[in-house]
Amino acid sequence: MDYNFDEIIDRQNTGSIKYDLRKVIFGTDDVLPLWVADMDFKTPDFIINAIRSRLNHEVLGYPLKQPGLDEAIINWILGRHNWKLQKGWIVLCPGVMPSMSIIVYAFSDPGDEIIVQQPVYFPFFRTITNNGRKLINNPLTLRNGKYRMDLEDLKSKITSHTKMIFLCSPHNPGGRVWKLKELEDLCSLCLENNIIIISDEIHSDLVLFGNKHIPTAMLNEDIARQTITCMAPSKTFNTAGLNTSFVIIPDLKKRVSFKNKLHDFHLNLGNVPGLTGMEAAYRSGEEWLLQMIKYIEKNILFLEEYLFEKIPAIKVIRPEGTYLVWLDFRETKINPRKLKNFLVRDARLGLSDGELFGTEGIGFQRVNVACPKSILLKGLENLYQAYSKL
Repeated sequence: MDYNFDEIIDRQNTGSIKYDLRKVIFGTDDVLPLWVADMDFKTPDFIINAIRSRLNHEVLGYPLKQPGLDEAIINWILGRHNWKLQKGWIVLCPGVMPSMSIIVYAFSDPGDEIIVQQPVYFPFFRTITNNGRKLINNPLTLRNGKYRMDLEDLKSKITSHTKMIFLCSPHNPGGRVWKLKELEDLCSLCLENNIIIISDEIHSDLVLFGNKHIPTAMLNEDIARQTITCMAPSKTFNTAGLNTSFVIIPDLKKRVSFKNKLHDFHLNLGNVPGLTGMEAAYRSGEEWLLQMIKYIEKNILFLEEYLFEKIPAIKVIRPEGTYLVWLDFRETKINPRKLKNFLVRDARLGLSDGELFGTEGIGFQRVNVACPKSILLKGLENLYQAYSKL
């Protein structure tokens, strides 16, 4: 079956954060929203149809996870990532960020240090600081258009109070799909210092241009015992609104601690559409995903070619994974502190401002290319027309 990713879906006035919060986020409704990380593609029919079928039974009482869901997750991860999970390792959760908050509560105390690698997904920051923990920044370095880890800097910042690291893998916003040696070196340092690795792998299915995602916990048994992996179908299949994810915890003691904390917050049940949609996604989603990735790759190449020809001062950090592209505006004529205003006021574009991801993101913008090519073209034309007037 061929899927149509060129179809324009009107999402205005549907309770969409991406569209219906434009006035709040950007101060005007007159911007093309290419910011928050959900797709402008239809959620696949096999997910919608499974949920509709379940709703034919008109009782939405407390849900019980069906045995087929674990099987679907295990088979999907084995097929996509060659990682063989045990059924008992999987714990359902309402979302990746709620999971990470619970992990912080379960495995650290107020005042403990948690490492992030900026620029990085900014909800990490509040998850740490709002829970009374201390954020430690181990900045990534950008060399030749690619982000790399600075382990010497990391070594210098580890103390007896350092309890965990938030690893974004694949990386958002930089698009890196970490290679085996990079993960081995990072994890070796974490093992030496008894640092728990919280591996956010929500974008793990969205690998591009022949790259291969390596689940962190797959490296060896010692690393598996020290790692908690957070995954979800939400980015892969555009189901963020179903608020359903899972964590993978091979270590029994950690798994019991996490489950106990999950029960403390009464977040252990899941929801009927979410559980139904997740199983359908992992049972039937392979062909849709392959076609979608090809479309995303074409959008990225189109974006690169357009900017190279029309605005070469904007450098594209080509992503190895995700559908998010990190744009470097630092060689343009625009003052980095005025960049967001220029994009909103003059280009009528709603992007994710780089500074949100840490001070290392000043002068950058994140654009979401999971949209029909015609929408991406309109955004680029808006940008070119505004930039030409500077």
